[in-house]
Amino acid sequence: MSKQVTVSPIEKIWFIVNLIPKGYVCSYGKVADLAGLPGRARYVSTALKRAPKEMTLPWHRVVNSQGKISFESNTQAYQNQMERLRLDGVEVNRGKILLSQYEWKPDLATLMFEIPF
Repeated sequence: MSKQVTVSPIEKIWFIVNLIPKGYVCSYGKVADLAGLPGRARYVSTALKRAPKEMTLPWHRVVNSQGKISFESNTQAYQNQMERLRLDGVEVNRGKILLSQYEWKPDLATLMFEIPF
């Protein structure tokens, strides 16, 4: 008999964000959908803020549904996210990323075998 493991919604979000490969981005809404939390895009933002620093979560790969960095452009957080994305190989133009080029679209194998919930 196998033991059922319960994963909290916040842990599901962290799991999905960790799957986003270098060189790609994913929207808050898509992260929520993949975590089994449709319509909870704002909760993704909350989950990212609550992640322990030692987790080294690639939070910078999550952008809004228009492919834009959500921080105000004159903030350190905005500059930090833009720099991290550029280091990942993602082209950022005035805080915007071309989703047609950089949006992560997990393949069927990832959806079926890597996401355990």
